[in-house]
Amino acid sequence: MNRLAASALGVAASALVAGATWAQEAAPAAEGPVTLIQAGRLLDRPGRAPRGPSTLVVRDGRIVEIRDGFVDASAFPGAVVIDQRGRFVLPGLIDSHVHLVSDLGGQAGFLSGVTENLPVHAYRAAENAEKTLMAGFTTVRNLGDEGGVTLALADETTAHRLPGPRIVDAGNSISTTSGHMDGRLGFNDDFREVIPHENVCNGVESCREAVRVQVGRGADVIKIATTGGVNSRIGAGVGAQMFDDEARALIETAHLYGLKVAVHAHGADGINMALRLGADSIEHGTIFDDETIRLFRESGAYYVPTLSTVNGYIERLAADPNAYPPEVLPKIRWRIEITGQSLRRAVPAGVRIAFGTDAGVSKHGRNADEFALMVQNGMTPMTAIEAATVNAADLLGLSAEVGTLEPGKRADVIAVDGDPLTDVTVLTDVDFVMRDGRVYRSED
Repeated sequence: MNRLAASALGVAASALVAGATWAQEAAPAAEGPVTLIQAGRLLDRPGRAPRGPSTLVVRDGRIVEIRDGFVDASAFPGAVVIDQRGRFVLPGLIDSHVHLVSDLGGQAGFLSGVTENLPVHAYRAAENAEKTLMAGFTTVRNLGDEGGVTLALADETTAHRLPGPRIVDAGNSISTTSGHMDGRLGFNDDFREVIPHENVCNGVESCREAVRVQVGRGADVIKIATTGGVNSRIGAGVGAQMFDDEARALIETAHLYGLKVAVHAHGADGINMALRLGADSIEHGTIFDDETIRLFRESGAYYVPTLSTVNGYIERLAADPNAYPPEVLPKIRWRIEITGQSLRRAVPAGVRIAFGTDAGVSKHGRNADEFALMVQNGMTPMTAIEAATVNAADLLGLSAEVGTLEPGKRADVIAVDGDPLTDVTVLTDVDFVMRDGRVYRSED
């Protein structure tokens, strides 16, 4: 049983520890009060035409009904009415690729790992989670934990003890020694053995064990790296850095435990290897070839483009030309130049696309900047919104809960001024945010 599947049990256990009073407050009534959200326009099912004036009927954190027109409290005596009649209402957004612990980068990020204690990172992760939620992202997939910080944070936001999105967490990401996830890169030999590295593996048995370690920590998804990384402090490029048998061991072991596998991969060789072996999503996917397109279409795997990384790179370099070390800077310049190329190939080929930003490389709270980049590189506003709702929910295994606004689903609702179907950038300024029927942001 992974951490998400056990979340209800975990919340119940926390209630017992905290005492009966907390449990009584947290337990919803069998027939709770009604909230009515009046929407000027409603995109209840992205991919379909929006509805006109509508009212969402919410009870106990879930949508129970959608009615045409503006329903007032006379239909539900005692109901709370939320007036969004002048706004465009749609499902809470989903970012399939974030790193909540920090959005420091380059040399500053490297130094923070050795000059700041873990509690500092925990507080920063909580701050970033709140920024993300206030930006309209009610669910995220966090693809890289640090010291258990985001695994713990996921429990807190799930129970609404801290403001933040629902978090699907990967625990520690896995690579081979000297691969993208090896935290010892860049340190001298005196530090190599004392820096945690249980997330690196070499050979089949070692890779199976690395997955099982994350399963034991409560990971909801497994993240691996089959290629080098742009930010890796090693000049070994961004091609494949893992053998087939190692990648197969990682993917098969994760699937054995019922967990999906997200694969960091830039070069086509590492992408194609992962797709052949059953990867559920490819993150970044900077270089495609014809084989890549064929494998995506045959496997049904999702492509998560993370175009926003370039925003972070450009902004840091503008502030400090020496923000990145010499072994990293050429890869960053390459990534800035080439980003979007693969998406332009993927869209007409019918590759399934899920929204993801790599926030942490870019700034938290600015996740919606990704939409403009997606549209610039071949998507329509509607298909970009689908990627951040319906598709992302499917990738995360949460389609029964989120991604659309339908009876029985969680009341994750946002509202914006303007029409995102004609100008997708209006999603960068969200005026109303509800998660599980709780209002976290409301502007007049």
